Amino acid sequence: MCLSVPAKIVQVESNRAKAEVGGLLREISIDLCPEVAVGEYVLIHAGFAIQRLDEKEAKETLDLLAQLAEAR
Repeated sequence: MCLSVPAKIVQVESNRAKAEVGGLLREISIDLCPEVAVGEYVLIHAGFAIQRLDEKEAKETLDLLAQLAEAR
């Protein structure tokens, strides 16, 4: 099973970006989404941004993941 996680882009530099996931910053590759900009949301899988998301969809997914974490 594969899991991708929504994250907000906070910095872009060349083909790398810093993305905020649950309050933590991760450095990711944007080779697959070179058009991504600061403030946008992406799905991250294995250190790569694989798809852009709209903010509403990203926040809904993050809320669901938080609910799952709390249910444990």
